[in-house]
Amino acid sequence: MNHILLKNGRILDEKTGEMAPADVRIENGVIAAVGRELPESGAETVDVAGRLIVPGLIDMHVHLREPGFEHKETIATGTAAAARGGFTTVACMPNTRPVADSPEVIGRIRETAHREGRVRVLPIAAITKRELGEELTDFAALKEAGAIALSDDGVGVQSARMMKQAMAWACELDLPIVAHCEDNSLAKGGCVHDGIFAAKLDLPGILGSAEAVHVARDIVLAEDTGVHYHVCHISAKASVDLVRMAKQKGLRVTAEVTPHHLLLSDEDIPGPDPMYKMNPPLRSAEDRAALLEALKDGTIDIIATDHAPHTAEEKAMGIRQAPFGIVGLETAFPLLYTRLVLTGHLTLAQLVEKLTRRPAELFGLPWGRLAEGQTADITVIDLDEERTIDPDNFVSKGKNTPFAGWRAKGWPVLTLVKGRVAWRESVDLVRNGQ
Repeated sequence: MNHILLKNGRILDEKTGEMAPADVRIENGVIAAVGRELPESGAETVDVAGRLIVPGLIDMHVHLREPGFEHKETIATGTAAAARGGFTTVACMPNTRPVADSPEVIGRIRETAHREGRVRVLPIAAITKRELGEELTDFAALKEAGAIALSDDGVGVQSARMMKQAMAWACELDLPIVAHCEDNSLAKGGCVHDGIFAAKLDLPGILGSAEAVHVARDIVLAEDTGVHYHVCHISAKASVDLVRMAKQKGLRVTAEVTPHHLLLSDEDIPGPDPMYKMNPPLRSAEDRAALLEALKDGTIDIIATDHAPHTAEEKAMGIRQAPFGIVGLETAFPLLYTRLVLTGHLTLAQLVEKLTRRPAELFGLPWGRLAEGQTADITVIDLDEERTIDPDNFVSKGKNTPFAGWRAKGWPVLTLVKGRVAWRESVDLVRNGQ
């Protein structure tokens, strides 16, 4: 028997967005009741002492690096980082080695996640074999093996003909196309955004139009095929404008944005520091403002971390040669809460929705809500707890973050997956004794 009572918490009212006192009772992995002064009988009681209780966070874009890059991250360490960050479900990208382009690799990821993972892992399979953009993978077999979407993340599908074929087949199978949008003819060789910082240091830049050209092309193809088309880590104002127009036309077009693109621009890069190197790159202040406005008005649907761990040695290679990417699972919520909610850009309810209910809705997942009968994926957050971000304390193998030294409030302290503790800090489970 696995009964837990989260007592003396606060929850967000789904209709008003306001916080209200509540207990949450969990029985055998399912939320049995949400309300005031619920009975403690037969349950382990956790006094959460006024902390916020929310549905487990969902991240639809992470790199767990396994198989093939276990020196950067493993499914075990990546899901531990997810649990510590309050995430109960993560979708992992296919740019592993071997690429997740076959049922065998998808099966291997799922088996390892079941054996070693702390949170739920949903594999996303490659659109093309080895992500080379030359031959489509077997979408039906990949879906049968457990893939929940298709992406060549890390590279853009360069051929419009190939992408249209992919969309048509994916639509038949009801698989979303999750697109890394990048035209190589406009982006190849760049290491930062083609803007103020690139000009200052004479670095090769990546144009915002390199992303927007693919977004425009793909929206046309999505309209032709009817597929659910999802834009990964959107970064440019021009891309946002295109997604907004697609939504106004009623197309099945959605988009995600990362915490780092919401919080930083190329003007914030202090020097040739590879910790600020990611793809897509940090764009202009105008782009950043457009992203925030689009998140607020619903043009951008969800927030995803694009957690991309690398070794210290790799990131020490210099800004031109170091690999793209930063980690984000352990810092996403506190950074966004501190920099966007406490400053009035978003409400707390809006932030939680973009990290829970909305990604579940977009991808047809049965999680993301705190209600009776729902799976007990739950995160408890201390909104008052303030810490300094210290990469040396990360449980992820990756320490590559531009946010080292930042102060942030709103740290997850307890993460439950199907009613079982995946991560716990500062909260003691106290057996009721009845």
